[in-house]
Amino acid sequence: MQPYTVRQLPPRADLRVRVPASKSILSRALVLAALSKGTVRIVCGEYGDDTRDMLSCLHSLGIPLSEEDGAIVVHGCGGDIPNKKVTLNVGSAGTAARFLAVALAFCGGEYVFTASGQMARRPMGILSVLENAGVSVERGDDTFPFTLRSEGINAEKMTVDTAESTQYASGILLAAGTNGRPFTLKLTGPRTRGSYLAITLNMLSAFHIPYTRNGNEIAVSPQGEPPAEYIVEPDVSGACYFYAVSLLCGARVLVEGVHPDSMQGDIKFLKLLEQKGVRVRDTAEGIVADGREIPVFNGFDEDLSDFSDQTMTVAALAAYASMPSILRNISHIRAQECDRIAAIVENLNALGTRSFTDGEDIFIEPDKVHGGIVKTFGDHRVAMAFSLMGLRTAGIAIDDPDCCKKTFPSFFRILDEITK
Repeated sequence: MQPYTVRQLPPRADLRVRVPASKSILSRALVLAALSKGTVRIVCGEYGDDTRDMLSCLHSLGIPLSEEDGAIVVHGCGGDIPNKKVTLNVGSAGTAARFLAVALAFCGGEYVFTASGQMARRPMGILSVLENAGVSVERGDDTFPFTLRSEGINAEKMTVDTAESTQYASGILLAAGTNGRPFTLKLTGPRTRGSYLAITLNMLSAFHIPYTRNGNEIAVSPQGEPPAEYIVEPDVSGACYFYAVSLLCGARVLVEGVHPDSMQGDIKFLKLLEQKGVRVRDTAEGIVADGREIPVFNGFDEDLSDFSDQTMTVAALAAYASMPSILRNISHIRAQECDRIAAIVENLNALGTRSFTDGEDIFIEPDKVHGGIVKTFGDHRVAMAFSLMGLRTAGIAIDDPDCCKKTFPSFFRILDEITK
């Protein structure tokens, strides 16, 4: 495939963009709808390869699905999976991998899980949690491939450490409503109040699955009738790349449909922009970020642990700051689509900005940014974040633009449109 050379953005641009539906919310909605006792129309618009992999797995499991005019209609199985002995390929979709492994452990059956090479390098610590609950898992280690055999989860309580990934806890909460009796999840570790867990709990309520929370214990009751329709929010993670342009290039940016009441943790990124002088306001059409009056901005010293998908975005901005930056508490991003800490350090140094890490934090010392090739390591977020630098500095190219099809297929088409 050919690298994509980013064109520079005209000064004081006025941009209006639309982003896909949130993959995180859509993945949860698909699992909840598939396990429900009814039919749910999920309004979502454009989606990427991760969602296609989830849909393929649900189809293999015998869940009736259909697509119609920007929506996916799911006919739930009520926790009784039609095909209880199948092979599933989750591709590179971490949400499909973690959520479906848990859901099928609760529902019972025998399932062979395979994945892409990229996903096979990512940890699946949830397998040990399931084994502790009596599920049989045939595997080499905590990665793919593996075979899961279950007669259902009989335990009334499970404990999950949130250090490695909150997706493990979310998967259990999404499936617990199918148990037919009350179930309690105890959370340990540093992210027991993480933003992605908040999304999961919000969606339990939307799908009429009662729960109560007492400290770090969440008790889930059997599911009720699901909503007839569920509308997925626009992807705030995707929106943040464009909101970042307001500060980076002194632009005015409107992202359609994004509002301050979003349940997504990445909405916190807008606070960072406000601290640098960007004027942020909500309108009927979406949030507007206006940075046209900002000639320079100082560095960042931020704890990004609860919206770590924006670490690469902040790093790209930090390369143009007037002072050094420290991005803190993001060691867990080493185990995502790639070692994102290593990717940030390598790419910033290659483009002229000194960067280094102590393993937990990233340190960035701005210098004159120059052109070069960004190594994406097959990671969609590395590609999108570092493409922003090309909007300001000539000659920056992305080595693998197609990796963005994972979550945001139209990303580079939008870059083409705004830089005409």
